[in-house]
Amino acid sequence: MSDLPIQKIFRASWKDYAGQHNVSLVQEKAALSIMACKSGALGCNVSICDSCGHQVTHNNSCRNRHCPNCQAMLKEQWIDARRSEVIDGAYFHVVFTVPAELRPVIFSNQKDLYSLLHDASAKTLLQLSADKKYLGAMPALIQVLHTWGQELNYHPHIHCIISGAGLTPAMKLVSCRENFFIPVRVLGALFRGKFMDALESLYKNSRLVFTAGCSALEQPEHWRSFRDSLYRKDWCPFIKETFNGFGNAIDYLGRYTHRIAISNARIESVSDQTVTFRAKDYHTGDVKHITIAHVEFIRRFLQHVLPTGFQKIRYYGILTNSMKKKRLGIIFRIQDHRRFRSKYSGMETDVKH
Repeated sequence: MSDLPIQKIFRASWKDYAGQHNVSLVQEKAALSIMACKSGALGCNVSICDSCGHQVTHNNSCRNRHCPNCQAMLKEQWIDARRSEVIDGAYFHVVFTVPAELRPVIFSNQKDLYSLLHDASAKTLLQLSADKKYLGAMPALIQVLHTWGQELNYHPHIHCIISGAGLTPAMKLVSCRENFFIPVRVLGALFRGKFMDALESLYKNSRLVFTAGCSALEQPEHWRSFRDSLYRKDWCPFIKETFNGFGNAIDYLGRYTHRIAISNARIESVSDQTVTFRAKDYHTGDVKHITIAHVEFIRRFLQHVLPTGFQKIRYYGILTNSMKKKRLGIIFRIQDHRRFRSKYSGMETDVKH
């Protein structure tokens, strides 16, 4: 099997990159996995035809979550598993972003601040959903962390699918109107408050690390000025899509759950020293063609490798593990059950939980 474009770039220039940069263990593991994936270095399986004896060798994949060759089947299996958690009704895709000034701080404190992005987003949606003015119930939330923009720049943000239906404290199922049920400005103000309150607590408890890009913030006067400037900004989540039916929403979110920073499909050409890839400008809708050196491509790619063990997909509200079975069971009884067929087992199951 010939090298795929991203694999080709790493194989050609990984040694040069590693010799010029400090590489973390998790980044090195991702790079070595990408280079070894489906090459035979990880072993293989052999299929033999019972009739004619024809043999086909299948080289093993690395299954690293950052590898562009390994995500398609994982995505389909994830989508299939979520189909048994269907709630009839509208769903909404909400995206939470932070001001660009925060990016160096987040990059320097990835594990803590990626978790804070998740928590602040979820708590914002759950608190406002519980308000009778908006829904008065607990919805289902699935969130996915992404850290990149189209040009492989560093741009951490949260994609969230939230149900427009939920359970009240009295275990009644209620649904929202067709449009998104929480005003975006209200959403943004509460998200800012929750994120900044937790960030300030981390700072006061000396839990934050400030590397070269933001080292001045170690000084209290610089931190206070930085913090106050963030409070003055509008934090504007936006509603990307709406869906009529959970199945459509899950198929859509599947595009995001196992996506990596860039796919092989966006690579247009790879020369001995450079790579050219497509990037969409979401402000204008134009497609740009970006050419950079291999080493720069590897640098941009590896800044999106997540900390070891970090869970980029998280579940909240009705889908929290401790209450999912019970609360989905209540909803399914109200909705008169449904039947769900797994693509992979072929078995049809009565969804009762």
